Amino acid sequence: MNPTKKEKLYWDRLAELGCAACLSYSKVTNNYISIHHISGRSKKGCHMNVLALCPKHHMTGKGETIPIHPFKKRFEAKYGTQKQLKIMCDKLLDGDDSI
Repeated sequence: MNPTKKEKLYWDRLAELGCAACLSYSKVTNNYISIHHISGRSKKGCHMNVLALCPKHHMTGKGETIPIHPFKKRFEAKYGTQKQLKIMCDKLLDGDDSI
């Protein structure tokens, strides 16, 4: 199932925020991101249940950076759960910068 125009627009807005883990952990904006699907790519609504993550936080890791793949539990212990990160990003997109 391919993302709709609305879903791609949401992804673009997330990309403007930058990597959710970088933002959460160090308040640094890193706009070099890929889209991470929180609960897979085939469920209904899956393209809106996503995070923007930089390559280090998504898959590659490096140094002290923990990637979500394949270290989901360690990633969430350090940066917050995927649900918490999504809520943070959605609040920022809604203009709530008190995070």
